[in-house]
Amino acid sequence: MKRIIKEILKWIVRGAIFIWFKIVYQAEIKGVENVPKTGPIIFCGNHRSYADPPLMVVTAKRDMKFLAKEELYKNKFLAFLGWVFEAIPVKRDEKDVSAIKHSLKALKEGKCIALFPEGTRNGLEKGEKVKDGVAFFAIRSGAKVVPCGIKGGTKEHHKITITYGKPLDYSQYKGCKDKEVLDKITDEIMNKIIELAS
Repeated sequence: MKRIIKEILKWIVRGAIFIWFKIVYQAEIKGVENVPKTGPIIFCGNHRSYADPPLMVVTAKRDMKFLAKEELYKNKFLAFLGWVFEAIPVKRDEKDVSAIKHSLKALKEGKCIALFPEGTRNGLEKGEKVKDGVAFFAIRSGAKVVPCGIKGGTKEHHKITITYGKPLDYSQYKGCKDKEVLDKITDEIMNKIIELAS
C-alpha cells in the first residue's frame, strides 16, 4: 500500500514540477526520442543550478535514481524530492561504497541512475576536475550512457532548454580497470554534454 501511495505521489509531484518548468521557464525538451524505453541507462548532464536534477527527472520519460550529495538532505524540500524519487545519497570527497553498490544494483535490475560528471554546480567554470563516475558505472554495468545538455534558466536567458543526445555504448570495455580508458570515456562524455549544452 505504501508503495502505491508513493507512486501516486511521485506522479503528482512530477506533473507539478513539469508544469512549473513549462510556465516559469518555457522549458523546451529536445531529443527525448533518443532515450531508450527499456534497459539500464546512466543519464548525465552539465550542472548549473538546483533546477537541473528535477528538470531531468520530469523530462526524460524514464524513472531514474539521482546520486545526490548528502548535504542536500538538510533542505527539507530537497530531502522530500529525494525521498519521492528515491535519490541515492552520496558522501562527498570519499569513496562511498554504499552509494556505488546501490547504483550498480539499480543498473543490474534494468533501472536508470543519473549524475553530473562535474561533481558540483558549474564545476568546469570553477576549474574542477571532471569526475569519472559515469565512466566507472558504464564500464562496470555495461549500461548505455545518455548525455544531456542544459542551457538557459538564468536571469540573462530565462528560457531553459534540455537536449538529450543519442545513447553512448561502452559495453566493449565492460570490466576494464584501466585509468586511461576511464579518462578517455569521461572526456568523450563531457565533450558530448558540452556540445549539447551549447
